Amino acid sequence: MNADRIAQFEKMAAADPSNEMAHFSLGNAYLQTGRFADAAQSLEKCVALNSEMSKAYQLGGEAMIKAGWEDKAVAFLEKGFAIATSKGDRLPQQAIAKLLESVGRHAPILPEAVEAAERVRESGAFVCRRTGRPGTQMTSAPMRGAIGAWIAQHIAQETWKQWIGQGTKVINEMRLDFTRDRDQDMYDQHMREYLGIDEEVMREINASAKPAASHDESHGAASSH
Repeated sequence: MNADRIAQFEKMAAADPSNEMAHFSLGNAYLQTGRFADAAQSLEKCVALNSEMSKAYQLGGEAMIKAGWEDKAVAFLEKGFAIATSKGDRLPQQAIAKLLESVGRHAPILPEAVEAAERVRESGAFVCRRTGRPGTQMTSAPMRGAIGAWIAQHIAQETWKQWIGQGTKVINEMRLDFTRDRDQDMYDQHMREYLGIDEEVMREINASAKPAASHDESHGAASSH
């Protein structure tokens, strides 16, 4: 299964080198299979396309450490820590700090970034959890279930619109057929990765969901396209 996923992501990244999520997904898949150098390179490409994707810095730094590129990892992680701090992106920020500690370094002190994030929060504007920037809050959930509710509460309308464009690329380039559960799961995975819904966030979502969550809770993304 991992080999199939890697082959799909490699094809997607080759077909559209400007697709940040293709490089992110490929890097993540490489990391999970122990191909640390390849993972680091793919995640570097991801942040070159989207310099604000703090999760990519976290995973890229982890891959560099495991590949034995400690000095490179420190520089990469410190940059990611600054971005996560400025966005108020707490989970990647904390994970990056732990990675730096694992190689005997400390997370940088960034009072200006903290103050900037605090000013945005104090402005009262809706702040997108994915980008860390003010945006337009959704008036309704974009899909059924707990994930849809979370997206409406935390993701800006502008970011969701960008995902729809990205999701269309995923469907076309990977030739997804939503009559197949595997293809639906692949689409949902890309959506979660794009929106920053990692395992920690999924636990948060599941904790807030009703115990009798239906199958649609985790397979509602098809209603968004």
